[in-house]
Amino acid sequence: MKRTVPRLGLVFAAALALSSCGLGGTVTDSPATTGQVPELGPDQKVSIVFESYNYGLAGAWTDTFNALIDGFGKKFPNIKVTAQKPQGNSPNPATDTISSIQNQMVAGHPPDVAQLGFSDLDFTIHQLQAKPLDELFGKQAVQANFDGARFHYHPRARTLDDWDGHTYGVPFVFSTPVLYYNASLFTAAGLDPAKPPVTWQQVADDAKAINAKTGQGGVYIDCLTKSAKDWCFQSLVRSDGGRVISEDRRSLTYADAPAVEVTKLAQDLVTTGAMPKLAQKQGYEAFARGEVGMILETSAIQGTFVTGAKDKWDLRAAPMPRYGDKPAVPTNSGAGLHILTSDPAKQRAAWELIKYLTSEQSYVKISQNIGYLPLRSEMMTDPAVLGSWAAENPLLAPNVAQLATMEPWVSLPGNDYLQIRDGMMDAVESIVFQGKDPQSTLAAARAEGAKLLPAS
Repeated sequence: MKRTVPRLGLVFAAALALSSCGLGGTVTDSPATTGQVPELGPDQKVSIVFESYNYGLAGAWTDTFNALIDGFGKKFPNIKVTAQKPQGNSPNPATDTISSIQNQMVAGHPPDVAQLGFSDLDFTIHQLQAKPLDELFGKQAVQANFDGARFHYHPRARTLDDWDGHTYGVPFVFSTPVLYYNASLFTAAGLDPAKPPVTWQQVADDAKAINAKTGQGGVYIDCLTKSAKDWCFQSLVRSDGGRVISEDRRSLTYADAPAVEVTKLAQDLVTTGAMPKLAQKQGYEAFARGEVGMILETSAIQGTFVTGAKDKWDLRAAPMPRYGDKPAVPTNSGAGLHILTSDPAKQRAAWELIKYLTSEQSYVKISQNIGYLPLRSEMMTDPAVLGSWAAENPLLAPNVAQLATMEPWVSLPGNDYLQIRDGMMDAVESIVFQGKDPQSTLAAARAEGAKLLPAS
């Protein structure tokens, strides 16, 4: 099975068509349209388990999600939600999600609904057996949730959990790569903070100036270690005209010229002293302390940056830089919400939870408290919702603007996809931070990864 990614213009046209015809005025009353799972009875009590890696992150993440679950419980007192973080010891709880769910499946009690990364989509569908939402609840219900009470899902967001014509999850939280920068360090280095770099060559030049004149780190690109996964690395490679896997999903392409060039340019930043040798957590914590001039990062860490900069230094944000004259191609990080249970009552309860967590009122809390994009992006232009807040908090603006050119974070195929991804990112990390040869190192990783691809 191959993922079908519709042309985005057609997606937008389809979204408009659905809106204009009242969500299926001519659709026949088929099971695929109406769904198979009955509504809960007025007094029917259901308990479900919701697993989310956001519960493994202290501060705004857990606090916000606790508030959302509390609000859901007040609206649906008959549905009890037990929220839990993935089981594991990784510093990044998202890394533990798949193994956590697999272990619970073996034990016979997997979570009923789970927040799963877009890079896990192939495995989520074919091995974790996520349920197609359009078959459970009907295409009309799925599209009605995307269209919302007032604000629609952005057309580039609504299909991220689609596969072979079915919707297996609702995209929930994500970011695109944003260039956050310390305007105070720019000024100290004699640079104009009103003119952040727009190309990677300009990033390199500004980073060297910051390092030379202030003694602080110039730039940290949080896309180049195994802990960062590969969402942002895919964006860098796509921006240089390449891919990490062929469009037919049969061959790995991360040793092709664009990926080699991306890693070589990043290696040069380290070699010249423009980028410090730091692990992922060290990198974003150093930027939050004001010790690095720029960082390419997800907006999920924006709250950390805002707290670190408050009353100390001037935090600003800019779009992802491009390579020369090539257009930047932002990919998305993040995750969707998927139903794993086969119990109809739990499926209905899980669907109510998904709709609540992706509602307009939930996105107000998620955006304001954490910094994730509101996938109902029109909320950002309405003064009565997020418009006034967005005007006072310009850090989200580059992220929202990049939705227009965003491409999906592509999941790798097969049961060994994590080993393929980790092998690729191990190679990238060793090139950038340990000085390994880009071409031969990526070629060796690709050869090992190719052995793990499923037979076509």
